[in-house]
Amino acid sequence: MLTISIVLLVQHTTGSYGAAGAAAAVTGVSMALCAPYGGRLADRYGQRAVLIPGVLVHTLSALTLTALALAHAPLWALFAAAVPTGASVPQIGPMVRARWGVTLKGSPLMTTAAAFESVTDELTFVVGPLLATALCTAVNPAAGLVTEASLTLLGGLLFAAQKSTQPPVAHDRHARVQHVSALRVPGVRVLVVTFLGIGSVFGGMQVSLAAFTESIGEPGLNGVLYGTFAAGNMLSGLVCGAVAWKAAPQHRLVLGYGALALTASGLWAAHSVLVLAGLGLLVGMCIAPALITGYTLVENLVPAGARTEAFTWLTGAVALGQAAAVTVAGQLEDRFWDGAGFLVPMGGTLLALATLLALRSRLVTHPRSRTVARGVGHRVPVTVD
Repeated sequence: MLTISIVLLVQHTTGSYGAAGAAAAVTGVSMALCAPYGGRLADRYGQRAVLIPGVLVHTLSALTLTALALAHAPLWALFAAAVPTGASVPQIGPMVRARWGVTLKGSPLMTTAAAFESVTDELTFVVGPLLATALCTAVNPAAGLVTEASLTLLGGLLFAAQKSTQPPVAHDRHARVQHVSALRVPGVRVLVVTFLGIGSVFGGMQVSLAAFTESIGEPGLNGVLYGTFAAGNMLSGLVCGAVAWKAAPQHRLVLGYGALALTASGLWAAHSVLVLAGLGLLVGMCIAPALITGYTLVENLVPAGARTEAFTWLTGAVALGQAAAVTVAGQLEDRFWDGAGFLVPMGGTLLALATLLALRSRLVTHPRSRTVARGVGHRVPVTVD
């Protein structure tokens, strides 16, 4: 609900999609930059220690942003409030995935769990935009952001209370010294670029769908169209979780991402609600397989002690791509024709696909146990007098 609530509130108070996209972009960039550090702290000190202060700061910051927007504060003031709002977004999705990694370590159900998490994520992408749009258009322009802050506070505190499933924290001082950032894993860097492209789809769709429905005089259809897009995402996530895949995950990622880039490239040419809904459904159906496969690869590429951080790099990449997309799409919608913002998902996915094709070999995992066996564990027998 966060990004679309900011877009709708700021657009209402300023009359500019460019300003609305910029305010949402500041929130997304702040989240993208700070989320990995929050994940690293959660790996070191425990998720509860990060969650509780995080949700309190987020709630206060979101309410401050709401008050400033309603008071018609200057844009720099909105940016100042947007920074802590994004920086304090609780990374509950990565934390849940890290808990599944501990609970199902070595189990074939791990792929199903990753799909289940993606489906629940996509359920929020279906319900969230619909709820935010309904609240902002039928109740009050600020109602969406206020509700988002309230739900984050309640859900974050309830999740923090679940201490039994929290991954264990290493208390050994030497283990902390040896901690290495997940971003140093080459495959994680490739996945970050891939997820940036996915973020460009989310951001470009949010702004462009809002502008399209406004241009045809039906702003209430915004939530319906975005919900259709997210519903496709959720349905394909269910299918991915039910299928026992035989193909290697890196091959599935390349094929799925190619389909995503192909379908996203046709959005800008849609000029009717039905065509746009159909294309949006197809684009959504291509996103879930890419997300699920990317998270599955993290399980193989990254040691358990750095997985929360790795997951936050990926979610942060989605947020950063989304932030850049809402900014660029907002400017395109203000300066060019209605629907020009749909060029952003096309460009973002094509660039990410090119990177993925060029560096896909870095997603191949190598058994770490062999390296250990050939290193310190090997001893050459010698004769002794």
